[in-house]
Amino acid sequence: MKTDVWFLVLPGTLALDMIGPAETLGLASDAFTLHYIGPEPEVSTSIGLTMGGIGPLPEHLPKKSLLVLSGVSDSTRYFDTPQAVEARRWLGRQLAAIQRGDIQLVCVCSGSLLAARSGLLHGVECTTHHDVITRLKAAEPNAIVREGRIFVEDRGIWTSAGITSGIDLSLHLINQLHGPQLALDVAREMVVWFRRSGEDPQLSPWLRYRNHMHPAVHKAQDLLSGSPESEWRLPEIAARVFVSPRHLSRLFQQHLGISVRDYLEQLRLAQAEQRLLQGQGVEQASHAAGFSSPRQLYRARQRAS
Repeated sequence: MKTDVWFLVLPGTLALDMIGPAETLGLASDAFTLHYIGPEPEVSTSIGLTMGGIGPLPEHLPKKSLLVLSGVSDSTRYFDTPQAVEARRWLGRQLAAIQRGDIQLVCVCSGSLLAARSGLLHGVECTTHHDVITRLKAAEPNAIVREGRIFVEDRGIWTSAGITSGIDLSLHLINQLHGPQLALDVAREMVVWFRRSGEDPQLSPWLRYRNHMHPAVHKAQDLLSGSPESEWRLPEIAARVFVSPRHLSRLFQQHLGISVRDYLEQLRLAQAEQRLLQGQGVEQASHAAGFSSPRQLYRARQRAS
């Protein structure tokens, strides 16, 4: 039986927040039927593209539906338009169905803020994009806001960090509703080889240590992140970026606050965890990520905790 998915579309919708999940679920076409609804039949999105064919807001949604609230390019503006006010009132009327579990709510990025302002997140564990966390707490002081999470679920209400995390959440929902094989097939079709889980940090090791301007360190990071499973030695890395091993070690401590070895271990740990999520065994995942054994992976986990 197909699952009906209803995307609430408002002016200023952040295109990838909506299109990412829509394409992901749409690739599982035998499992989902997609609908687009909103106060207006045509809206302009964050990239200037006009979206049309938007259906009116139905009074009730069918049971077992997914209702998706995408983020907008400027939530301080677009969640206060007349269309957003109408949408908030409509969402308030869906609260009882959400609380009964008749429909599941899915919020991408600042869509959580719209849900909060509609009265849907009272007492609910949730998250959002890290730039919107403070405003989410202010919009619903009784929400249990989790920071630094990719997505969170609480009693059929799903909230996610934003943009590409909507794809992660969509793959997770496919897995939950229609099984891991379909989720894996869709991920492969999209060339999304590593699915993030809800427990993963919003800023992965691939992004967390990139807020600096030193070209040699960036080059070294590019080498390591491109092939973390390789048997890297400090002299080899240093030679590839044209500095001495001692100087490269100093640069990593100065600009990243960690050693080259620790940075590489974090990359390997992230890769191993993703392979485990894909269903690989611990020994296979350990070796594929560059660890010599599952025991070495376990020790890396302990150091990271």
